Amino acid sequence: MDKRSKSGGTSARTTLRKTASRPPASGTDLAGLFNVAAKTLAANKSSLNQADAENQNHGDNMAQAFKMISQAMATQRGAPPSEQLRYASEYLAQNANNGSAHVYSQGLAQAAQQFQGQQAVTPDNAMLLLQSLLGGGQQSAPQGGADMLGSLLSGQQGKQSEGIDLGALLSAGMTFMSAKQQGQGNVQAALSALMSAGPMAQKPHRQQSGQLVGNALLQAIAGMASKQRR
Repeated sequence: MDKRSKSGGTSARTTLRKTASRPPASGTDLAGLFNVAAKTLAANKSSLNQADAENQNHGDNMAQAFKMISQAMATQRGAPPSEQLRYASEYLAQNANNGSAHVYSQGLAQAAQQFQGQQAVTPDNAMLLLQSLLGGGQQSAPQGGADMLGSLLSGQQGKQSEGIDLGALLSAGMTFMSAKQQGQGNVQAALSALMSAGPMAQKPHRQQSGQLVGNALLQAIAGMASKQRR
């Protein structure tokens, strides 16, 4: 359940702390990436609030949560992705006061573990970020959705396909086909498959906002890949 959020960010329990300046690593700017999602959520606040039959404030909560994530990451620019993701996860957990934001906090924490030892988020490993984030931090989330998205994005299977659990892949594939039969496009169906085993799929308004987040991040990642190919 999403509790009503306090306006103006007054619910913050801690202040953002900026790390010492470091040379930026090659790869995407995580703060900028999540700011794209924040702007998309802000533009769709009304429809997300209407989809939230319980409290009618899911759109407000998600726009605020992703603004927090982007701001937290901006203070850690130049740090390895795992550190930026971990800090954003901790900041969101301490400062957000609704259930959906805490689901994303868990997803960020899982992503931080996935990116241990990696120096940057690139088109080659970005699906790991999306998988962890939309899976809500569930280690058992189907990887099939991420591989479908990776294939749609790059035209070929990515490295994430190694070691996939067959049952998880079949489950994701069934969800993908079901979504396709309901009229969803390839990307939307793959996002539904990615969210199918985690907390995002438990509430319609979370699934709707997850689709918006996933689409926004995918477009930004695709743009990043396009620039690198030039």
